[in-house]
Amino acid sequence: MSVPDSTLRMELGPPLPPALPQFPHIRRTWDADLGMPVAKLLPGDYYVTRHNEAIFTVLGSCVSACVRERKLGIGGMNHFMLPLDRSGGTSAWAENLVSSATRYGNVAMERLINDIMTLGGQRANLEFKVIGGGKVLDMSLDVGGRNAQFVREYLKTEGFLISAEDLGDSFARKVYYSPATGKVRVKRLTSTFNRAVFEREREFAPSNAQVESGSVELF
Repeated sequence: MSVPDSTLRMELGPPLPPALPQFPHIRRTWDADLGMPVAKLLPGDYYVTRHNEAIFTVLGSCVSACVRERKLGIGGMNHFMLPLDRSGGTSAWAENLVSSATRYGNVAMERLINDIMTLGGQRANLEFKVIGGGKVLDMSLDVGGRNAQFVREYLKTEGFLISAEDLGDSFARKVYYSPATGKVRVKRLTSTFNRAVFEREREFAPSNAQVESGSVELF
């Protein structure tokens, strides 16, 4: 009997737990290696769960905030591309995207936190871990640095502490986050991946925007 390939293994497994009604567009599969469902985020997505799931994304200059309610074990992650929407609602994003607003950090952070609070979360029990913001290409405009600065300043202004961070530097990252346990695993990608990650992020960017190492459990 042949061994199923990795793609097939991702599809096999027990039924997935129900997702919250606001996330029908998020792709979720069973990961046999992790032994749990995985929700995959694209640039501009966010996802919140009250089940034992992992959340996965790939970051270049983008930033993800991993947030959970420590006592309840519920939480989620976002993937934002630019700090603030200063367009007054006139920014033009690629068509066929579910939402444009959460491509911006101020909206992505607010939506993520509010969804967790709606499920019973308490501000005093929220834990924040932030990842990404790499300068993946040698460009004069450091979008990753701006995203990193934004998330630090946003959380400070809102009165939240960052329990762990992996921000900046010159590489892309793969991120797995488990809200139930609070564990984050980051794989820092070699420079050969940076161009591909940059091009992928640019596909999702607004038209007016200027825009493999080992795996380790960081925190």
